[in-house]
Amino acid sequence: MSFTKKLFSRKIFLVNLVLVGIMVGFVGALAIMAAGGGGGQAVVKAESGPVAPAHVTDQALALQSAFNHVADTVLPAVVELHVLGSSAAPDSGEFPWRFFFGNPEEAPDESDPAPGYQEEGLGSGIVVRKSGSTAYVLTNNHVVAGADTITVKLFDEREYAGTLVGFDERKDLAVVSFKLAGGEDVRIATLGNSDNVKVGDWAIAIGSPFGFFSSVTAGIVSAIGRDGGPDGNINDFIQTDAAINRGNSGGALVNIRGEVIGINTWIASTTGSSIGLGFSIPINNATRVIDDLISRGSVRYGWLGVLLTAPGKESLSELDVKDPKGALIGHVFTDGPASKSGLRPGDFVQAVDGKSVANVEQLVRIVGDLPAGATSMFSVVREGKAIQLKVSIEERKESNAADYTKLWPGVEVSHLTDEHAKAQGLSGVRSGVMVSSVIARSPSAALGLKIGDVITALNGQKIADVGDFYRLLNDTKAKSVQFTVIRDGAELATLALVRK
Repeated sequence: MSFTKKLFSRKIFLVNLVLVGIMVGFVGALAIMAAGGGGGQAVVKAESGPVAPAHVTDQALALQSAFNHVADTVLPAVVELHVLGSSAAPDSGEFPWRFFFGNPEEAPDESDPAPGYQEEGLGSGIVVRKSGSTAYVLTNNHVVAGADTITVKLFDEREYAGTLVGFDERKDLAVVSFKLAGGEDVRIATLGNSDNVKVGDWAIAIGSPFGFFSSVTAGIVSAIGRDGGPDGNINDFIQTDAAINRGNSGGALVNIRGEVIGINTWIASTTGSSIGLGFSIPINNATRVIDDLISRGSVRYGWLGVLLTAPGKESLSELDVKDPKGALIGHVFTDGPASKSGLRPGDFVQAVDGKSVANVEQLVRIVGDLPAGATSMFSVVREGKAIQLKVSIEERKESNAADYTKLWPGVEVSHLTDEHAKAQGLSGVRSGVMVSSVIARSPSAALGLKIGDVITALNGQKIADVGDFYRLLNDTKAKSVQFTVIRDGAELATLALVRK
């Protein structure tokens, strides 16, 4: 049979008819789908999982409404602070931003201003109180430090002359006031409870970064209890990835309910701009500061009368301390509240009034916030035993806190390593302690003790380790204290200190 005949045979014709039917059906299906995409909605079930339910959209809208509510509620309570001040000296740096925003060594080189040069600063603040016609703004001390004039700009762009009420350098906080005209009012921020803040909470930063007035940025709480702020700042910061930049400083960090949980203060950055590492002072750290500054213009800190240290693992083991959380009392002021209450060098503080102490920085904050005249219970480990001591807190006075002539003993010691023992010619000897610090003008400095010395005996009694050192040092039966030390391979005996 020829190809032509085969092509038009009954069997081939039926096959062709079937193929044509399939093609017509496919084209028709495409046409219907196209029509559905243009004029209606086609429901397609994916093989990979179920279709997202409609209520997800409602949740998203609810979250957006929450952010809208925060902005509407808090923006009127956050102000912009324009500061004009004088440069005190050629090496004063930027006013007052350089140290708080970025690494000074990596910042672009700039010529220093001449003495007396007028410099401008920009920051933010939070309206936290109003009494009569006077409104009070909480901000950072570094925002207004050195200010000759302060201008307060509200969200509705009203402007007022600001007055510095007082400041707290240790916490980097300050309060500025301004006067409202008759009949005027201002929004007061709602302060939250920063003790309830958790990692992962929403965090919204509000301020005027780079002069962009009343900006809102959002992120989460990245961490809490961060230490190590600039210039000796003693706060335990809230870390956030909400964008904080120059000009945000002093502004509000708020939660999703519109409550202020922190004061935006500094960022970790090599460029001076946000890289997602912003830090805020917890609002609970500021509540007493606000009261003190408004009522008396200054902050009263509690004083324990000690210097604290963080010993290494080996030293803690020799002190027979099982839990490393806490702070070691390295020295006591002989006329301070700690000495009067029975606290001694070598005591390891683990709690105050039942509140656990994590480290040196936290104990400094706890004691600083205790009011003068208060009596607190200190839980300490002494010679491996847990004891409780009642301590009466006094008000901190710089003249007392700086008088190191009354600091006992004025020397800090640590575990004697094999390497240091060999360096001092003590091969094979494993007893004694290494001098790690000597406080200037202290009794130990007067004796001539030096860093690196190895103390091998106290009042003629051999010292085995750090625990032994403090046991002998605190022996009140001894009326004087004399050290035997090894220095550069030679044994020396210090003069005797009469115990006070």
